[in-house]
Amino acid sequence: MADSDYLGPGRRWHDMGGDLAGPVPTADHDFALWEKRVDALVILSGLKGVFTVDGLRRVLEDMGPEAFETMTYYERWVAALNQNHLEQGTYTVAELATKMAEVQARGATYGAANHVP
Repeated sequence: MADSDYLGPGRRWHDMGGDLAGPVPTADHDFALWEKRVDALVILSGLKGVFTVDGLRRVLEDMGPEAFETMTYYERWVAALNQNHLEQGTYTVAELATKMAEVQARGATYGAANHVP
């Protein structure tokens, strides 16, 4: 672990407890369809024993500070979910690449699925 991973004795970069982080948004908002799906996949994967909360947290914390500066909350969750599934052998990197190519070949249809008339 690099020295830059620490913010002080016993603290790593992801430990923001007690630090000022700006105002907390209090307005209600709805989540995007893909965010809801990620949340459901995390819950279902946990129930199926793919990982524990500790396993998910381990991967999130190991991503490093750049991930927390450049990725959204649910983007990090997708990456952590994927890493846990790969580690458990749910699918291989090659199988994931094949599926991603299939989804990409569908074209830009996600917006239609997300649109509610």
